[in-house]
Amino acid sequence: MRRGNGLALLLIVFGGMIILGKLGFGLGWLFGIIVPVLLILLGVAVWNNGSKLLGGIIVVVGGFVLLGKMSFLLVWAAAIAMIVFGVSMLGRNNRTTRF
Repeated sequence: MRRGNGLALLLIVFGGMIILGKLGFGLGWLFGIIVPVLLILLGVAVWNNGSKLLGGIIVVVGGFVLLGKMSFLLVWAAAIAMIVFGVSMLGRNNRTTRF
């Protein structure tokens, strides 16, 4: 593969995903995750090229957007952690209360 074909392949894949989305194969959730990840990668590239302030701002913005997109996972993780902690509290056989 020649140098520079990576961008061409990336454009082909993104274009194909857009067409599939228009045809009814919903891939919007994937774009919702790809865009913040690309922002983070752009921020890292800007950071490495010497502009640490601008790169840091772009990374933080991308991180917050990604956190907003992935917040449902945090809710699931918190709910599972509460259940596991509650079951472990029931399994204890000491007579003192912690609260």
